[in-house]
Amino acid sequence: MSEHHHHHPTPQIVSVQDMIDRCREVGLRRTKALEELLSTLLESARPMTLSELASSERLTTQCDKATVFRLLQRLTEKGFVRRLGLHERAAYFTLLIPGRHQDYLICTECGSIEPVKAPCPVHELEEEIRVKTGFRNLYHELEFFGTCPKCA
Repeated sequence: MSEHHHHHPTPQIVSVQDMIDRCREVGLRRTKALEELLSTLLESARPMTLSELASSERLTTQCDKATVFRLLQRLTEKGFVRRLGLHERAAYFTLLIPGRHQDYLICTECGSIEPVKAPCPVHELEEEIRVKTGFRNLYHELEFFGTCPKCA
């Protein structure tokens, strides 16, 4: 079967400036805090919690936790940030970057999060849905929940 990946553009190298421009297009004010938050998320290889973000080098001097939380909420609403996890208390945040796709495994006991290192079976389904429904720019976000080996 041929690879149907024309609806998943190759991951662009995204700069903070790109992200800020996209944020401004949807009416988010450009602030130093927003810039630093986007930079921190962009540099992070994995999803981060609110506490990790608020106490990160770039943000700890910039703003308080409440500001970080408000920004994250706005970014999530606008589709720039994806919120992962089970509940407010242990939510993780990660940037949504066009063409870059990741599914996650989340432990229901300790709340740890790790990327799924298996090929994504949903791409073919996505293609089928796209053809049948005529939906464009289709994407999905998968989260698998279970008990990690440490907690099991």
